[in-house]
Amino acid sequence: MTHATRVTAPRGGSTTETRILVMVGAPGAGKGTQSQRLAARLGLPSVSTGDLFRAALRDDSPLGRSVRPYIERGSLVPDEITVQVIADRLTQPDAAAGIILDGFPRTRAQAAALDELCAERRMSVLAALYIDVELEELVARLGGRQVCGAPESHSFHPRGNPPRVAGRCDVDGTALHEREDDKPATVRARLREQLAPMYEVVDHYNGTGALCTIAGDQPIDEVTRELVRAVERRSARA
Repeated sequence: MTHATRVTAPRGGSTTETRILVMVGAPGAGKGTQSQRLAARLGLPSVSTGDLFRAALRDDSPLGRSVRPYIERGSLVPDEITVQVIADRLTQPDAAAGIILDGFPRTRAQAAALDELCAERRMSVLAALYIDVELEELVARLGGRQVCGAPESHSFHPRGNPPRVAGRCDVDGTALHEREDDKPATVRARLREQLAPMYEVVDHYNGTGALCTIAGDQPIDEVTRELVRAVERRSARA
């Protein structure tokens, strides 16, 4: 029988430190899938800024009203709003022992802001888990990806992660579709824009010593095992 690995508090202290796991990777690298798998294995919540923004829009909350103009015109939400959203989420009871950040930080400036947030509170980035996938493999994956209509946008791919029932989401049963920006003709342009800041985030965490690089061209289960092992090694040294 397998047991979930838990990210524990640091040794030698009675106060629990919030341990942050940062998922890093290009679109199509599998961050979302692996983040959910790690959440189940480690007993930590997985948090996506995109999910937080979409929930705020649905609820028409003050946050939703503040981000709506940016999202509706396809602009990036300003860093100060994004960082504050993450800071607020880290205060929730389920994040006391740790949290998995999927899709944040996206830039070196956001990574530096997260460092400052950690310095102000009893927090630390335990590991930046970089799922490394070659460009041509990313193009092939994104060219066939399908997502459902749920707010979480569960994703599938006919080659690497097919749904059990063709055209239907395994999680909620809604219909799957190919997004316009996942069509092969647009993939390379989007990657050119997104890879540069991602590599700066990789460099940032390589400099802090938190970077753990995992080859993302392996089977999904093997990627998960390597990610869990990386977290276990980092936890043992903390």
